Amino acid sequence: MMPFPIIVLIFVIGYLINSVKVLREYERGVIFRLGRVLSKPKGPGLILVFAPIDKMVKVSLRTVVLDVPPQDIITKDNVSVKVNAVVYFRVLEPLKAIIEVENFLFATSQMAQTTLRSILGQGELDELLTARDKINHELQTILDKATDPWGIKVSSVEVKHVDLPVEMQRAMARQAEAERERRAKVISAAGEEQAAVKLVEAAQQMAQHPMAMQLRYLQTLVEIASENNSTTIFPIPLEMLNMFKPKS
Repeated sequence: MMPFPIIVLIFVIGYLINSVKVLREYERGVIFRLGRVLSKPKGPGLILVFAPIDKMVKVSLRTVVLDVPPQDIITKDNVSVKVNAVVYFRVLEPLKAIIEVENFLFATSQMAQTTLRSILGQGELDELLTARDKINHELQTILDKATDPWGIKVSSVEVKHVDLPVEMQRAMARQAEAERERRAKVISAAGEEQAAVKLVEAAQQMAQHPMAMQLRYLQTLVEIASENNSTTIFPIPLEMLNMFKPKS
């Protein structure tokens, strides 16, 4: 039978070995000693946790990527859509993250879902589709302010996908097609207007220089002859056209 001091020594060594904990660089240990939290979390590296007096809760300081499930939202212009988003946040103060809220991951997830429905429900569909940066910034600001008492920093919120009803997609497709047709007609009308202006300027130039009309006449004959060689052309002097002008 082993002597009592050796037994005690083995027990003490085993207790100390069991009390040694190693925390990674991104981990912190919130220690509760007899139910009271220590003023400063431990880690990283080698720490001692004296059970059963101490109880440690590990907290990761890495950025958490939280996927917000699709939310049914009715926009300000009464359009029903499904929107999902992603939230990037990290724990800055481990003590607050453990003491101030029961489960900071679940709490942040629920806060993100309610904020997403609230903010997107205040805007119209066009704003939701075109002003993503503004909406993302507003969501990030509100979430960061709401989770600040929990020691959490929300660094970014991104709206990933907006799922529109099939009827709305068809209506938007018709609207886009009509918009393209309108632009085409406006461009065509603008081209006609510019062409008319140039024709008026050309007519004024030819009126000031009669020889320009003769040169244009000869150029037209050359173009006709080059396009269709079977065409027979009988050029006549332009002076013969003067008989058809009204006499003043």
